[in-house]
Amino acid sequence: MSRSFVTKVTIRLEICKIKDRMKKAFHILLAVVLLCCGVRAGAQSFYVSGTQSLPQAQEDGFSVFSSITKYLAAGDAASLSTWFADNLDVTVISSSRSCSKKQAREILRNFFESYTPRSFSVTHKASEANKKYMIGLLNAGGELFQVTIYATSSAGDPYKIQQLNISRQTSY
Repeated sequence: MSRSFVTKVTIRLEICKIKDRMKKAFHILLAVVLLCCGVRAGAQSFYVSGTQSLPQAQEDGFSVFSSITKYLAAGDAASLSTWFADNLDVTVISSSRSCSKKQAREILRNFFESYTPRSFSVTHKASEANKKYMIGLLNAGGELFQVTIYATSSAGDPYKIQQLNISRQTSY
C-alpha cells in the first residue's frame, strides 16, 4: 500500500470519529436548548429490563414512552415500529438514512439480531407542546448504546417517532 493511501484512510477514520463526537454533542446541545426554552423536563429516570413493564401511573405526560422503552428492552422491532411515523430518520451506529416505516423496522430487526438487548434505561426526557424527546442507554450484545428518540403528535393523533438514533456509547 502506498503511503498516501494509508494517510487518506487514517484521515477518514479521524473524520468519522469527529463526526461521531459532533453528533453526540449535538444531541446534548439539543437537550440543553429544549430545557432552556421552557421545555418541561422529566427528572425521573426509570429502568426496564427484559419484558418488565413500567409503572402504570405516569402523571408526567411521558406515558408515550412506556411501550417504546419496553419494546427497546425486549428487542421487539415489530412492536416498536407501530410507533413509527410513515417516514422517519433512522441512524444506527454510523449508518443514517431517511426511510419508510417498513424499512426502519427491518433496520432495527437486523440491529437487534446482531446486538441482543439485555436492558434499557431512560436517562433524560423532555417535552414541549406536541413534541416528546427521550435519551436512554441500551445494554445490548455486551455493549452500551445511546438511544435518542424524537416523537411528535398533531391534531390529537397519537405520538409517532420521527427520529431514532442508536449510537455506541463511548467515553471521551
